[in-house]
Amino acid sequence: MEMQRSHYKLKPGSPYPLGVKLNGHGVNFSIFSHHATAVELLLFTSSECEQPFQVIKLNKQTHRTFFSWHVYVVDLPVGTWYCWRLDGLNQPKETGLRFDKEKHLLDPYARAVSNKRWHRGAACLPGDNGKTAMRAMVVDDSYDWEGDQLLNIRSEKAIIYELHVGGFTRHPSAQVKNPGTFAGLIEKIPYLKSLGITHVELLPIMAFDEQDVPSHTADLGLKNYWGYSTHSYFSPHPGFCVTPEQGTHIREFRDLVKALHKAGIAIILDVVFNHTAEAGATGPLINFKGIIGEIFYLLDHHDKSIFLDFYRLWQYGKR
Repeated sequence: MEMQRSHYKLKPGSPYPLGVKLNGHGVNFSIFSHHATAVELLLFTSSECEQPFQVIKLNKQTHRTFFSWHVYVVDLPVGTWYCWRLDGLNQPKETGLRFDKEKHLLDPYARAVSNKRWHRGAACLPGDNGKTAMRAMVVDDSYDWEGDQLLNIRSEKAIIYELHVGGFTRHPSAQVKNPGTFAGLIEKIPYLKSLGITHVELLPIMAFDEQDVPSHTADLGLKNYWGYSTHSYFSPHPGFCVTPEQGTHIREFRDLVKALHKAGIAIILDVVFNHTAEAGATGPLINFKGIIGEIFYLLDHHDKSIFLDFYRLWQYGKR
């Protein structure tokens, strides 16, 4: 990682792709928000910095194309941490919009995130949560797959072993170097192979909020274990990585995929789209709700402050 300057030159950038895209001359940032009236990109030297070294105010005439806001930061190095701030209407009941111009928001397309300073309660309250917010990192997305290919295993021949990455190797009896990680799971591939399985089904491995638990559970010092509380669908969970503060999330997961395939074992991912770590109307602003909630979520037609939960409605209807 190169040393950051205190200020980087800017170009208008491109709306595509969403998220972060780097090339040899800098980094393009793009975020989709239909109703935002003002957008800022904050750049940090580390995931734990309280103050950004540069705040980039996007100009609507220069940095907006249709409903995407974008900017190109010249010579910005890999390893820079960032987040967004968006302003707009805060009218949950009438419009479903919950903009808070002081709230630090994650990029929904982030490839590597850090939760080292995260405090869920602070994100539930209005106002600045910069000292306790999650951050995303600019990462190099290139990878040598060494010719890896999807395995063509017929479904009627599948023998599927479901496991939790964080739990499968965390006990000392697993005898791995890095318990509870993608790397630890790689060490257990010979064991999985000996079982005669064809697939592993991984419980949620996308970045989730470990603090998303009932209050009485938190009082016991317990965390969200299962991972059904996703906030970043394009970033592996930092808790399953050996060196997440170095932004190795994608590389460590890809190493696991490649190693399993080399052993002839296919992978099925449990992906949670039906609810997120933002937990409806009373939950924190992490990304989706603070960017354009009425598109990311289904809201009640008459009172848009109410989030629709069809699973629970079905449960209650049966009663």
